[in-house]
Amino acid sequence: MNVQLDPQSKTEKNADHFRSDILNGLKNTPKKLSSKYFYDKIGDHLFQQIMDMPSYYLTRCELDIFKNKTDELIDLLIPGNESFDLIELGAGDAMKSTYLLEKLISKGVNFTYMPIDISGNILSILHKKLSSQFPEIKITCLEGDYFEMLQKAASLSDRRKVVLFLGSNIGNMTPEEAEDFCLHLNKNLSQKDRVLIGFDLKKNPHIILNAYNDKEGITASFNLNLLTRINNELGGNFDLKQFQHYQTYDPVTGACRSFLISLIRQDVTIDNTRISFEENELIDMEISQKFSSEKIRELAKKTGFTITGEINDSKKWFVDTIWQVQ
Repeated sequence: MNVQLDPQSKTEKNADHFRSDILNGLKNTPKKLSSKYFYDKIGDHLFQQIMDMPSYYLTRCELDIFKNKTDELIDLLIPGNESFDLIELGAGDAMKSTYLLEKLISKGVNFTYMPIDISGNILSILHKKLSSQFPEIKITCLEGDYFEMLQKAASLSDRRKVVLFLGSNIGNMTPEEAEDFCLHLNKNLSQKDRVLIGFDLKKNPHIILNAYNDKEGITASFNLNLLTRINNELGGNFDLKQFQHYQTYDPVTGACRSFLISLIRQDVTIDNTRISFEENELIDMEISQKFSSEKIRELAKKTGFTITGEINDSKKWFVDTIWQVQ
């Protein structure tokens, strides 16, 4: 297995980005932290626990597609037998895409797998897993932000690109951010490149809220862990006992949001910068947007893509849509 980690990983530059993003976010009104920073070693572990929860249906729904409809995915993603690069944005442990990799290898398809993730820890775990399971696979692991690493992938190969963006990660953006993301994605791809995007569909509001408001408190710990990371890496002094997780879902807009509530009036210091909190003040932690079929079609059209196919899970709670650059 040929593995190539991005040479810019874990540099002082990345640490500076983390520091500036955190400080700028907490100086905003309302205060806001980026969910992309949830995923340190502890955050990775907590998210694995979330995916295992009975109430967290998203992983099982998309796994149903990748496990049971793999041939359909291949037919839509890879017409013909040409070689290509399979790029996965936010690859994580590649639990779902492993089924696709296995089928492609069994068919003798010539491809290179390029997982992109901001977490070097999870890429290391993925490397070990794939090297054991598929010793013949060609893989290039890229640690960093999506578009920077997409440009890196383009510089490494001029082959056709097939991009996977799974897990309804598109839902971790506001509608405006999602549109901007798709426009940037389009600009970083060539004509006839294809993208698979997973969308969590609107459904019974209780099902959605229960997935993010578990009684075990794992999701709360996942959100609070970002404060621990700030303490550890930026010299912060957050008292986690003085913050409480709060979850909402609006079935009209489809916005499922996570917040942390300051339980008292308090000052927190980060890197010699004082951040003041009023009692009951919120930190906006994450959005998990849910979509209608109409909104998905509208998003594709507005950002320069043509929808060439879609595959639902057996419950029709989730959809993987295949887009082609126009």
